Amino acid sequence: MRSSGTHSELDGMIVEIELTLASIVQGVALYFLIENSRAVLSTQQRAFWPYIFSGLLTILIFWSRSVVHTLTLIRWPLEFGHNFFYIGCALAESLLFTRIADPQGWFTLGAIYAGIVWLLFVYDLRLIRARERDSAGEASNRLYALLTRDQWLNIGALVPALFFLNLGCALCLYWRPDYFLAHHVWLGGAQLLSFSGYLLYVIRFFKSIAPLIQQSRQEWHDAKEKLRPQQD
Repeated sequence: MRSSGTHSELDGMIVEIELTLASIVQGVALYFLIENSRAVLSTQQRAFWPYIFSGLLTILIFWSRSVVHTLTLIRWPLEFGHNFFYIGCALAESLLFTRIADPQGWFTLGAIYAGIVWLLFVYDLRLIRARERDSAGEASNRLYALLTRDQWLNIGALVPALFFLNLGCALCLYWRPDYFLAHHVWLGGAQLLSFSGYLLYVIRFFKSIAPLIQQSRQEWHDAKEKLRPQQD
């Protein structure tokens, strides 16, 4: 009983650490977004407003994905590499938000940030495989199948699309600054639309797997109860 109870306590601690870290790093990123948005808003530079909203969506997307990840995959032991990626993403976000009024720097850093997120999705495949190995039942199998499909969709299509969108905008501003700096609001608008679509996808995905999360956690709880030694 003690072993099973200890494992449950460790799982709970790891989940708390994960949620705390995600909230802290995104809080730091939000501070940089607010601080650098003030100058743009105070001078009424409306051409840069799409970048402010894109920055907010960036934070919402990262936080919502980290919550989904925590509810479905995070257990003992602590995965240091995964959490180090979170800190790296927060650094890239904070630097990105210092370039709200600099389209060239914004899209360049946006591509770097998307690249780090891309690597994070690849790295986290190992966590999905670990959960698949200790699956507790049918609901868990279905949940991890959906998570695997979502992970590969992000690795193969969604995150690369965001990466190449930012990279393409950065190259356009580099090659034709005279034209694209005068029309950068359209580039910012395209990014804003893409981020909005991705956030809607994350919300819909969570709604689709929410019942399976509850069922799989019940399976996991029942499996641990069966492993407990009988009391005398």
